Amino acid sequence: MRLAAGERLALLGPNGAGKTTLIRCIAGRTKPNSGTIELLGQKLPPTGGRDRLGWVPQDIAIYSDLSTRENLVAFARFHGLRGAELRRRVDWALSWTGLEDRRDDLVGGFSGGMKRRVNLACGVMHAPNVLLLDEPTVGVDPQSRQRIFEMLDQLRDAGTSILLTTHHLDEAEQRCDRIVIIDHGRVVADGTLEQLIGSTIGTSRRVRLRLDRPLEQPLPPWQVGPPHGSLGVADRAGERDCLQTRVDDVAGQLPGLLETVQSAGYGVLNVEVHAPSLHDVFLHLTGQELRD
Repeated sequence: MRLAAGERLALLGPNGAGKTTLIRCIAGRTKPNSGTIELLGQKLPPTGGRDRLGWVPQDIAIYSDLSTRENLVAFARFHGLRGAELRRRVDWALSWTGLEDRRDDLVGGFSGGMKRRVNLACGVMHAPNVLLLDEPTVGVDPQSRQRIFEMLDQLRDAGTSILLTTHHLDEAEQRCDRIVIIDHGRVVADGTLEQLIGSTIGTSRRVRLRLDRPLEQPLPPWQVGPPHGSLGVADRAGERDCLQTRVDDVAGQLPGLLETVQSAGYGVLNVEVHAPSLHDVFLHLTGQELRD
């Protein structure tokens, strides 16, 4: 698995797949059983040698009894910053997080989203080339999620490479350049969303029709050029009035589908067309069983 300069990479997987363990290995907090880890072309030792690496763990790791500014100063000192450079980075971080007016307030009284922003700033006080984020938006409201990703946009625009884990598939789908899915400690997919869809479930659309009454008998196959489409009753319990199928060409095939249904004497109350998504790819590769 590789992370390019200025790239935002989403690392996905079910519970227990190995995401956090991998992040901890890269950060030097856990020793890997095998393999090698390189940072900026240099092989990393089991510990140390990670000055150009930033890490923000899933659990918020800031001092609740210190103010925003005091937290920033503390973490800047941990990374060896002193004097004018320290002051410059603290001023930058306060502006970057939008917390200049809360600089002297204790972070223990902050909302979850504000604490996440302070936590993120503390992890990048030394301006790392590579940033590891483990569930950076867990437990925050939509507005805070938006703000956090705006902050990450600025880091990426400045050339920072970002590796993040998330259970919010929409974040990976909309906010990341590339996606890696792991399961049982192994990479099972790696590529852009379009590449993952094309190599797994295909690009056809799922069409769902709601009829004006329950289906009394199977409908005939329909066709508008190859391939043949088949109509099936939706698999949800108690929905005998719904049909679903797949189409490759919505504009070319949907009219024929509707004509088939209407010719059989049924009215169509609603039509849903669903494009393949990262959610579909994820379940296809990792299964649908619940993992705790």
